[in-house]
Amino acid sequence: MTTPALVMLHRATSAPPASAPGQGLGPADPFAAGREIAWRSEAAAAGRCAFSGTVDVAAFPHTETLVVLAGELTLSVAGASALTVGAHAAVVIGRGTKLRIEAAPGTFFAFHAQTAGTSAMPGATLITRDLPLSPSTPPAPEVLLGPSPQCRSHNVFTDEAVQLRAGLWDSTPYARISRPHRLAELMHILEGAVDLTMADGTVVTVAKGETVFVPQGAPCAWTSRVHVAKVYVVQETVG
Repeated sequence: MTTPALVMLHRATSAPPASAPGQGLGPADPFAAGREIAWRSEAAAAGRCAFSGTVDVAAFPHTETLVVLAGELTLSVAGASALTVGAHAAVVIGRGTKLRIEAAPGTFFAFHAQTAGTSAMPGATLITRDLPLSPSTPPAPEVLLGPSPQCRSHNVFTDEAVQLRAGLWDSTPYARISRPHRLAELMHILEGAVDLTMADGTVVTVAKGETVFVPQGAPCAWTSRVHVAKVYVVQETVG
């Protein structure tokens, strides 16, 4: 069996996705024309997407987290105030949501889409850097290579049916040993930078404004020398 490896979804210096790569997630995918799928399993997908214009969606076909990298999205869900999602903010669109999505030219985003399952949690949940954070559990002492960090988080969205969570996390600097990543995780760095060391010793630095996807089971060590804040999407089981 091939050992999974992390996938860089976006570098701060990257060009926007191609205007029409045509990698959709299904016949009802409203973003099909602009998707670049970098990782995919039977249950989920991650990558980047370019989108502009307006689309009305009667029932969003899956649960998807969008992290805006440039431009701005406006999401209008019936019965709720319109949400504006600017650069480096994120939004989770639940399966079954009826909404209008608008974007100016030049808008593109990183995404994690949960495509399997039938659970419906209609609505749009915004994730912004100014949300309050609460102390959270640091890595276990046996995996740390130094002092235990001070960690905080705010879990904004949870779908227990598919073991999916999304929110904000930050931490003081720390280092830990390489181990198989316990969760499938998309992370978008809001502040600071982290070195992720892969099984072959390759060090991938993920800096402010950049997005990476780490598959479940991928060997990965963490070293951060400055305060790090990130948007995360994690899933405990990915097919």
